[in-house]
Amino acid sequence: MAILRDSVTQPEANIGKAFSDTACNSRGTPRTRVNQLLHSNPNLWRGCDMAGQGFHGVATGYRELDDILPGRGWPRSGLVEVIARHSGMGELQLLIPLMQSVIKQGKWILWVAPPYLLNAPALTQAGIDIDQILIVKQDTPCKDALWSMEKAMQTENCGLVLAWQNWLPGKVLRRLQLAAEAGDTLAVLFKHNDSKYSPSPLRLQIRASATDNRDFSRAEVTVIKARGNFRPLSAQFSLYPESLSA
Repeated sequence: MAILRDSVTQPEANIGKAFSDTACNSRGTPRTRVNQLLHSNPNLWRGCDMAGQGFHGVATGYRELDDILPGRGWPRSGLVEVIARHSGMGELQLLIPLMQSVIKQGKWILWVAPPYLLNAPALTQAGIDIDQILIVKQDTPCKDALWSMEKAMQTENCGLVLAWQNWLPGKVLRRLQLAAEAGDTLAVLFKHNDSKYSPSPLRLQIRASATDNRDFSRAEVTVIKARGNFRPLSAQFSLYPESLSA
């Protein structure tokens, strides 16, 4: 497996002066070069860009969640991390509307190392054709599971990858992010622990709502990190609205 390495440079002390109005009005300015770099590389963006500018997300099926996500929905490609302290806290229910949409498009979904058996009757009742779901078993070696994810994201007929992998180094997450964007596929990584240094452009945390902590019919979802968003945003909502249980 190839390894992607970062090249990190330290900013000079007078970087503010370099980007002053005077400097940016001269020929061959830093700002001009930065603009050229941003236009030539979709994996770079300005930190001051407002969340949601420049793209429209895929509706999550939960209005309250759409309201706090960039683009008002799931990104159409890339890597999303969903952090839940324990499995079975409603994290999969959060993806049911998205899975329904992928299935309706005739594409298949890859599940990588799920910690529980597939509940075929529940998925069928939710309108998800289990014949369009492929599963990589939990006891699969990590390198083989990651290889499966990458290959799936390169396949045109794969519409979504769901993976349960708790401990992945940043270089692996970055590789998966680039593979997802290159394949125009969305990959969702379920984890028990958060890492503030993760390169994933979108990280969410799901918890049981404080008003309903005996079961997980209501959830509190917090956007820990999102492109263009510097403030943690949270929303509480029912994971089982009538429109999803019908």
